[in-house]
Amino acid sequence: MSLPRLVAFDLDDTLAPSKSPVPERMLAAFAELLDRTVVAVISGGNFEQFESQLVSQLDGRASLSEASLERLHLLPTCGTRYERREGGAWHTVYREQLTTEERSGALTALREEAVRLGLWEAEPWGEILEDRGSQITFSALGQRAPVDAKHAWDADGAKKSALRAAVAERLPGLEVRSGGSTSVDITRRGIDKAYGMRKLEEHTGIPLADMLFVGDRLDPDGNDYPVKAMGVSCHAVAGWEDTAEFIEGLLEQ
Repeated sequence: MSLPRLVAFDLDDTLAPSKSPVPERMLAAFAELLDRTVVAVISGGNFEQFESQLVSQLDGRASLSEASLERLHLLPTCGTRYERREGGAWHTVYREQLTTEERSGALTALREEAVRLGLWEAEPWGEILEDRGSQITFSALGQRAPVDAKHAWDADGAKKSALRAAVAERLPGLEVRSGGSTSVDITRRGIDKAYGMRKLEEHTGIPLADMLFVGDRLDPDGNDYPVKAMGVSCHAVAGWEDTAEFIEGLLEQ
């Protein structure tokens, strides 16, 4: 495969273990890719999560120029927000905020349906519900749950699917989708990772046909699937190690 004009990545379980810093091997490959092409990261986490997992480490790499950083496009909260690097700082291109009423309704529906289905943890690792402004997120075991515990909680995806379906029925005007290994995300209707990819096309001038998306949740129930469904070329991975190996192979082309 030749190097695409734009390569977009999911973050958790694609560039890094969930809620964890991007490993050094992955950082090295990612930085080299930025030197050669346009790169985007589009994931369910908020911008602060992007900063702690990825951006702070990239900023500290002496070998990475400001020109390379300006080729990086960040789309937190499943593409409901878009950040670009200009003049040494990050600037918001857009932010699709939920209304106060929408956020309140989403938080209530998630809590009540999780309790009804027996999915509300009595002793979580951090907050279960998070209001990210443009996205409401349910994290079954809490925001700071260990990676192993998160992966073991819902191995077949049945718990998340049941919660997603129940909440979606109560919120027909909003988008409700499965997120990471323990999460359900709620955004405005029609705003998902496919929406983010179309915004990338609009703001970079690079056609979708010249883009590649890399993610770990390209299955029909995953939050990466809308990108695949819209016809963008995709590459599925099972973790950051797969992604690092794939990028290293691309860079050899």
